Amino acid sequence: MELDHIAIAARTLEEGTRAVEEVLGISLAPGGRHPLMGTHNRLLSLGPGLYLEVIAIDPEAAKPAHPRWFRLDEFDGPPRLANWVVRVPDLDAALAAAPKGAGRPVALERGDLRWRMGVTETGRLPFDDAFPALIEWEGEAHPSARLPDVGCRLTRLTVTHPRAEALRAALPLADTRVSIVPGPDAALMAEIATPLGPRLLA
Repeated sequence: MELDHIAIAARTLEEGTRAVEEVLGISLAPGGRHPLMGTHNRLLSLGPGLYLEVIAIDPEAAKPAHPRWFRLDEFDGPPRLANWVVRVPDLDAALAAAPKGAGRPVALERGDLRWRMGVTETGRLPFDDAFPALIEWEGEAHPSARLPDVGCRLTRLTVTHPRAEALRAALPLADTRVSIVPGPDAALMAEIATPLGPRLLA
């Protein structure tokens, strides 16, 4: 397992983009559309193999017959760090070993990017969304390799949950940047080093 990207959810892509750019002092790069989910995004490189996405419902897309990922159908309030995504070499095996509710493998594409992802029937992930979405990229193409390197790096991702020990046990991820800690509620916070200094996204 490897950390792949972090996702900032927003009511609109414009609102989410503006919020992240104000915090980081960096402009986000264009992303694209996800027809199967009726969403679109903008992106930011966090270094090799890692990126940030701002994601929201695409108002020009048809509403899917299934819930959108990242609980966007019920999203409200200001933009916030809603989910994190971990890539795996074998999605089927990873989902079989994951907690119940981690999703079923769904093939997705955007342009020439191809990937499979664990998509749940409800849009929710285990451990109150503190468990990451699982992704398997097909081929060598990855968004981070196509984004301009603007000098931003994730230094720490803190995942808080009342059952932190159980979450750690369910997630064989060896990444010193990720800390899973106990707390009263599920929450995510990312510490990002930028050319303007350290910044926090939550």
